[in-house]
Amino acid sequence: MRTLNKEAQHVLTPQKAYQILVDGNQRFVSNLRYNRNLLQQVNETSDGQYPFAIVLSCIDSRTSAELVFDQGLGDIFSARIAGNVLNEDILGSMEFACKVAGSKLIMVLGHTKCGAIKGACSHVQMGHLTGLLAKVAPAMHAVAQRDGTSISDESSVELVAIENVRCQLRSILERSPILEHLYQEGSIGLVGGLYNVESGEVAFLDQHFNK
Repeated sequence: MRTLNKEAQHVLTPQKAYQILVDGNQRFVSNLRYNRNLLQQVNETSDGQYPFAIVLSCIDSRTSAELVFDQGLGDIFSARIAGNVLNEDILGSMEFACKVAGSKLIMVLGHTKCGAIKGACSHVQMGHLTGLLAKVAPAMHAVAQRDGTSISDESSVELVAIENVRCQLRSILERSPILEHLYQEGSIGLVGGLYNVESGEVAFLDQHFNK
């Protein structure tokens, strides 16, 4: 499988970019990964890169987006931060990926048994981690308000992980006029997902396409 060139990236639709991720995860789960020539991909990308998507995921060592979606060198931008939360630098990276480098899809990928989500739900306070985990609070409040219960057991933590993905997706368009404009004109789409660390399968959540 060859790496995308500029022409192939240009004609790719956000919906097709989403399908590439879906198909890639199916290959991963089925242990049918493409046999890529990584050295060839190094050569193919030496003069430029044309990734079709940017994936925001957690730093968890089990959730490498390139592996989970069976992608090679030059195929996706990968932004990683504990709890897959947004900050100004992540937003700037997304703007670069989509506006400058031509990516067609933004994906926010959470995962089951997320230590950052558990820490937020347990109100962990520790150095700079305190401010990072505070970014999960809107998801915690949404789940508590919707279900009328406190966030305590394992099942509620998983609900927060899902809601956190949705909160980050909404925040992307609310906080970035550049990405909101690209979405409105149909140049990019946004999707969410939750990776299961036990099965390797991604449950795809909300999909936002304007055309």
